[in-house]
Amino acid sequence: MPWYKSVYDWLERRIQFEGPVKEAVLHPVPKSTASWWYVFGSASLVLLILQVVTGILLGLVYMPSAAHAWISLDVLNHDLPLGWFLRAMHGWGSNFMVAVVLIHMAQVFLFGAYKFPRELTWIVGIFMLLMTLGMAFTGQVLRFDQDAYWGLGIGASIMGRVPVIGGQLVHFMLGGPIINGSTLTRFFTLHVFVIPGTLLALTGLHVWMVLKLGINEWPMPGRIVRRETYVQEYNELAHKDGIPFVPGAVWKDLFFSAAILLAVAVCAAVFGPFGPKGVPDPTIISTVPKPDFFFLWIYTVLSFLPPELETPFLLIVPPIAIAALIGLPFVAGIGEKSWWRRPVAVFSVMFLAICWAVFTQLGTYTPWSPQMNAWSGAVIPAKFLENRTPLERQGANVFQEKQCRNCHAVGGLGGQRGPALDEVATRLTEDQMIRQVLLGGGNMPAYGSALSPAETSALVRYLETLHPHYQPAAADASRQVVGQGGGVPADSTVQQGGGQTAVH
Repeated sequence: MPWYKSVYDWLERRIQFEGPVKEAVLHPVPKSTASWWYVFGSASLVLLILQVVTGILLGLVYMPSAAHAWISLDVLNHDLPLGWFLRAMHGWGSNFMVAVVLIHMAQVFLFGAYKFPRELTWIVGIFMLLMTLGMAFTGQVLRFDQDAYWGLGIGASIMGRVPVIGGQLVHFMLGGPIINGSTLTRFFTLHVFVIPGTLLALTGLHVWMVLKLGINEWPMPGRIVRRETYVQEYNELAHKDGIPFVPGAVWKDLFFSAAILLAVAVCAAVFGPFGPKGVPDPTIISTVPKPDFFFLWIYTVLSFLPPELETPFLLIVPPIAIAALIGLPFVAGIGEKSWWRRPVAVFSVMFLAICWAVFTQLGTYTPWSPQMNAWSGAVIPAKFLENRTPLERQGANVFQEKQCRNCHAVGGLGGQRGPALDEVATRLTEDQMIRQVLLGGGNMPAYGSALSPAETSALVRYLETLHPHYQPAAADASRQVVGQGGGVPADSTVQQGGGQTAVH
C-alpha cells in the first residue's frame, strides 16, 4: 500500500470525515438548479474566505492604536512589497462581498426560496447580511483617517439618539466619552474577532441547512408550496430529475467564483487601496467625509430629510425593515414561488434597486447634511464683539481660529450642521458649555485634545456673552443657593487631563 494511502487511512479511522464529505458533494440537486442564477451563494462564501485570508495577513502589520494605525497603513501602501495590493484586495473584496450578498438575497426573494421549509435558512441569511455590513463599517473605521474619524463621529451621534440607553451605547461603542485609542481597539476587536467569528458560525449553519433541506428548485409557475406535501415532492424531483452536486452543478459555481476573484484582483491593481486620507484631526472640520458606497444611500437620505425627521427615520425605519424581512417567511411561507405570478415581489425588488442606485449616485456629490458651507475666515459680526472684555475677545478669536463657525451660525452667518449660537448662553450653563466643548456630544466631536485650558476658558467666557440683552444667561441654581451666583468665580481655571474635566 502506498505511504499516502496508509496516512489517509490512519487519519480517516480517527476523523471519519469521508462520509460527510461524500454526502455533501454527491447529494442530488434538481437539474434545474444547475443554473447561473444559483452561483451567488457560493461566490459569497469564496469572498468571505478571501476576506479572512487577506485580513490575517494585514493583521500581521496593522497596529490598532490611535498613534500607529494611520502610520501602519501608510507603511503597507508605500514600504512593504505588494502591501498596497494586499490592502486593495481586502478593500475591494469587501465591496464585492456586500454587492454579491445583496444580489443573492434578492435572488432568493424572487425565487421564493424563503418559503417552507427554508424559513430559518432565510433568517440566518438576514443576520449574515447584517454581519457583512457590520464588518464593512468597522473596516472603514480602522483606516482611522479623516473620513473614518468623522464617520465614526456620525455613527456615535446616531447611536446616541436611541432613547434611554443612547448614552450608554455610545460609551460602550467608543470605550469612553470621546474618540480615542480605546475606540480603535474596540473596533479592531469587532472587525477581526467578533463579527468574522459570528459570520463564520452563521455561514456554517447556513451551508448545513442548505445541504439538509436541499437547494431550492427552479420556481415553475403553478408549482405550489404546501407544508403537507412539499418535502415529498422535492425529494421525488431531486431523485427523478436530479444530478449530483459534484460535478453536475459545482462547475458553474467554481467558474463564477474565479471570475469574481479575477474582477477583485483587477480592481485592486487598477484602482488601488482605499485611503488612508489625511491623518485624523478633530479640529479640521472643513473635510467632507463620505462612507463607502454601500452606506452612501443613507448619507443621501439624511441630507434630504428635514433635521427634525432624521432621528425618527434612523430609529424607526431600520428596525421595521429588519422585522419585515424576518417575518416574511411566516407571513408568505406557502403558495406560489414563481416571480411571474408574484408581481408585488418583482416590483418591490425593482423599486428598492432603483432607489438604492439613485441615492447612491446622489451621495457621490450631495453635500453633507446639515450644511457646512461657512468660511472660518469671515469676520464675526461687530455686534457680537461690542462691550466684551479682553478675555472674551480672546475667546472670539478661539471661536474663529478653531473653525467653530463652519458648523455653527452666529448672526445668521455660518454653517448649519450644529445649532445657531446667538442665544447659546440661555440654554447652557458654564459647566455645560465646558463639558460640551471638551467631550462633545450629539453631532459635535470632542475638542478636549485640541484646546489648551486657557483657550477653553476664553472660549467659554465668550460663549457666555451670547444671549439677548433682555434675557440673563443660564445659571446653576445650586450655586445661586450657596451664594456663588450664576457661574464660577472670574479667576477660575479649567483643568484637562485623562479625559476628565474639573472646574475650580
